[in-house]
Amino acid sequence: MSTQLPALGVEPIVKSSVRIGVLAPLTRPGWVKAGRHLLAGLELAVCEVNDRGGVAGRPLDLVVRDTAADPQVAAEAVDELADLGVVALAGEYHSVVARAAAARADARGLPFLCSSAVLDALTEQPTDWVARIAPAQSYGWQIYADFLFSAGHRRIAVAADSSIYWASGARILRDYLAPRGGTVIELDMRSLPPRAVCDELVGNGATALLLLVGHPEPAVSIVKSVRQDQRLVGIMIGAPAGQPEFTEWATLLGSGGAAIPFLRYLPDRLSPLGTRVATALRNQLAEEPSFVAFEGYDTIAVLVEVLRSRAGWAHAADPWSRVVAEGTRGRIQFSRVPRISVWQWAWAPIQVVDRDPEEPNRFRTLYTA
Repeated sequence: MSTQLPALGVEPIVKSSVRIGVLAPLTRPGWVKAGRHLLAGLELAVCEVNDRGGVAGRPLDLVVRDTAADPQVAAEAVDELADLGVVALAGEYHSVVARAAAARADARGLPFLCSSAVLDALTEQPTDWVARIAPAQSYGWQIYADFLFSAGHRRIAVAADSSIYWASGARILRDYLAPRGGTVIELDMRSLPPRAVCDELVGNGATALLLLVGHPEPAVSIVKSVRQDQRLVGIMIGAPAGQPEFTEWATLLGSGGAAIPFLRYLPDRLSPLGTRVATALRNQLAEEPSFVAFEGYDTIAVLVEVLRSRAGWAHAADPWSRVVAEGTRGRIQFSRVPRISVWQWAWAPIQVVDRDPEEPNRFRTLYTA
């Protein structure tokens, strides 16, 4: 198949700007806080590029569409943005939604740089149209499994909602821990109310409970139930998908939301670029920027390099392979990774962190890949 990227001069509506389509969850039931942080990172990077003269003298223009965590809405948005003549797509946080967007972008022949979704199989078949800067779920969740094992957990319960993403996460944990003597016990949250989770944990002798469920509910209710049950004082609660990353978590749970380890895609120490961007994002958001905001910024950094380099390699069979971009979390390059169908940055830095019980607004690094 041809993988030639569209020319810079094809936008039918606004010829003075380079239009980039953006997908993000900005209303419920999407994870709105994640969407806002993602968009903040994208917007900050675009502002900086435009302040430096844009790309080939032309400003960047973001054309934003709210996916609301709905795969069908995302697919329709891809069609709309393609018809508007955007040169590329960026963004999305929810993996199942990003999967629908990637499939549609591949069908339309529209480049899509996925910012934050981690599901391994973003497309059914290998494609040259889609790339991703977030780590694949199989990579990040194996690191989380290493953390669990190193902390002495062998009987691990997962409170799981029904979705491809949560099922994939549970499978990764089970396949990785079972050969090492670990047991993963699945609790189906379609039939269990949060309070019943406590009885299941006691009956199964689990030492850790992982929240493979939506935010804020039922995650917040599960945490409250477990924290209040005196039989479960010693159990560890974990959230590999990152629910405690955002300030809303601390607001809803206070100190009860602390000491819940999660995956965070940041290095132990930010580069000078990352430090400067962190300050700008903090001012823009009026709160600490999440790793999702950095993913948004890095997405634009990559796309700018694509746009600036395109003339020399528009007919290349693998258009993402020649891109090198300095991001907030390291140098970004793409490669083909086994069992991953899209071009992948292998890998963004990964930490396991939690909120400090003594100061819930402060994060502690517990484990580094």
